[in-house]
Amino acid sequence: MFIRAAGFVAAVLYSGLLLGQAPPPPPAAGELVKPAIPGLPSELAAANKLIHDGEYAEALAKVDAVLANDARNPQARFLKGVIQTDQGETEEARATFQGLTEDFPELPEPHNNLAVIWAQKGRYDIAKAELETALAAHPDYAIAHENLGDIYTRLAGAEYDRALALDKTNKSAQAKLALVRQMFDVPSSTSPTKLPVPKPAKAPKK
Repeated sequence: MFIRAAGFVAAVLYSGLLLGQAPPPPPAAGELVKPAIPGLPSELAAANKLIHDGEYAEALAKVDAVLANDARNPQARFLKGVIQTDQGETEEARATFQGLTEDFPELPEPHNNLAVIWAQKGRYDIAKAELETALAAHPDYAIAHENLGDIYTRLAGAEYDRALALDKTNKSAQAKLALVRQMFDVPSSTSPTKLPVPKPAKAPKK
C-alpha cells in the first residue's frame, strides 16, 4: 500500500475539471488502446504518451513549447511537474505543483502530488494537510481518500513506535504496530522501524 501520485484516472479528472466537464469512466480492464484525454491539446497528449514511455527529454520539449506561448497553462505545468518528479527533480517538482495550487486552488491533483513529495520526505503532517485541501475542493477524489488513509496509517505507526519506546511491555501497541508493518510490508524488528517511503505512480498513458 503506497501513497500514489495522480495517474491515468487522476489525469482524466484533471482535464475534466479544467473544462468544467464530468470525467469519463475509467477504461475497461485489459483495454489496450487508451482513449485520448478530453480537451488535451495534441502537443500535450503527445507529451503525455512520451512521459509514459520514459522519453522525458522529448516530452519536456513539447511541454515547454506550450508553456512558451501560454505560461499559465495548468495542463502543461502539471505534466512538467510529473516529468520533474519522474526525473528525481524533487524540489523543482514541488515548486511546480505548489505554483499550480496557488494559481488554481480548485484543482485537487497538484495537492495530491505535493502530498506524495512531502510524504517521501517523511513530512506526513504536511502531506496530510495537502490531501485534506484536495478533498475540501473535491470530496469525491478517490486517490486522495486512499492516500489520506495511508498517511493516517503511517502516522499511527509512528505513535505506536513512540508508545513502545516508552513502554516495551505494551502488548496492545505491539500488536497494532505489527499490523501496520504488515499492511506496508515492513519486516518487524526489536527496534522502531521507519515506514517505507511512498512511490508516486508513473505518468498516464494517452
